[in-house]
Amino acid sequence: MLNLVLFGAPGSGKGTQSAKLIEKYGLHHISTGEVLRDHMKRETELGKIAKQYIAEGQLIPDDLMINILDSVLEQEAKGKKGVIFDGFPRTIPQAEALKELLRKYDSDLHAVVGLEVPEDELVERMLNRGKETGRADDNLDTIKKRLDVYHSQTSPLRDYYTNEGKYLKINGSGNVDDIFNTISDAIDNHKK
Repeated sequence: MLNLVLFGAPGSGKGTQSAKLIEKYGLHHISTGEVLRDHMKRETELGKIAKQYIAEGQLIPDDLMINILDSVLEQEAKGKKGVIFDGFPRTIPQAEALKELLRKYDSDLHAVVGLEVPEDELVERMLNRGKETGRADDNLDTIKKRLDVYHSQTSPLRDYYTNEGKYLKINGSGNVDDIFNTISDAIDNHKK
């Protein structure tokens, strides 16, 4: 199985590149953001809790996310050639919990695709996305909080996965198709 993590700051293009990777490699997409937004829209208990964290630009507690991912893997990922995790893990404890979760399914993480984009470009992308989609969390104050959380809590994952030999550094600026081709080449060469 080809299991990938798509890694990068908010607005780095994870959702866009996930769709292309799913099509090429036949992967099941698990976007923690989409899962959480679905729960918030349906106003489930999880959705109400998640909404409070997200509105403040904070991360969802680890145990809550692992339980959600376990349920998604068990119910939706069977029969796929692998999984692409979009938006998870975001901390080293989450990375370690993901490793254990994949072991439960006799699997492992193949690679972490790291989309690296300058911060001013990230802010511009998210502000534009907010105008186009109406996403409430794409406003300047929340964007700055999300980027602060990313830098303080999530960026240490780059070192963690680099030390494990799994981090694939990708320039996330430029043409979507060119970025995708770079990602595909990196994954295919990493598999060898």
